[in-house]
Amino acid sequence: MIRKMNGPWWFLTPYVVLFATFIVIPVLLAIGLSFTYFNTIETPEFVGLRNYIELLTRDEVFMQHVLPNTIRFAFIVGPIGYGMSFVLAWMLAQIPHRPRTLLAIVLYSPSMTAGIAMAVVWTVLFSGNATGYLNAWLLNVGLVQEPIQFLTSPQYLMSIMIVVSLWGSMGVGFLAMLAGIMNIDQTLYEAAYMDGLKNRWQEIFYITIPSMKPQMLFGAVMSVVGTFQVGAIGVQLSGANPTPQYAGQLMVNHIEDFGFIRFLMGYASAVSVVLLIMIYSISKVTFSLLGERD
Repeated sequence: MIRKMNGPWWFLTPYVVLFATFIVIPVLLAIGLSFTYFNTIETPEFVGLRNYIELLTRDEVFMQHVLPNTIRFAFIVGPIGYGMSFVLAWMLAQIPHRPRTLLAIVLYSPSMTAGIAMAVVWTVLFSGNATGYLNAWLLNVGLVQEPIQFLTSPQYLMSIMIVVSLWGSMGVGFLAMLAGIMNIDQTLYEAAYMDGLKNRWQEIFYITIPSMKPQMLFGAVMSVVGTFQVGAIGVQLSGANPTPQYAGQLMVNHIEDFGFIRFLMGYASAVSVVLLIMIYSISKVTFSLLGERD
């Protein structure tokens, strides 16, 4: 009996080792460091809950800017990007194979080249001088008299971050939804129309979505995790961390600010634990809404 059980475990060993090395151990270390004062030079000093108390009661930047920015960004980009992924996947499923493959690559590629595109496309488009594409057009048509500092203005930075994030949101979740739609048994649609199904909207809500719940759940979880973990976008666009007047400062930026600029690793770990709790909580809510109920 023991020999029979050892077989599958040997095959799982590489996954277990990698998962423990890159997920479990770093998370446990972060939780442990969150209860310490650690400046990366001296030995960590245990301070109990002081980091969490300071974060929630004394860190005005976190409470007034970082947390509201993160929630606003996640709850706009997450649901809209998730909805766009499903709609575009469904539309692609209605066209022939070759154009579908080409368009899927076109839609998916921004999620892989976001960093390069940020430097080559978006920073040039929203450049704050007269040579920026948007400023040049606004000046030519006479809508403005001088260039607008889009990427360093608190008035525009968050909106630009949302637009850029939605542009690059067709990632793995989008491909999973497309695969889910393509693998639905077509006889279900035929039987449904024979039973009184009347239009494509009913087809989507009564056949398509219920038949691909695992892919819908996977896409939702990836969307939640992705939007809460985004941080580099605001720094890449504005060129500074913290972002101008903290207009685009997200929790990941706050972690990098304290951990790698101020070298307060204990405090940065506390912020990362709070972020982890938020992601886990919203993922559980997502699973309860879209997960299979036995």
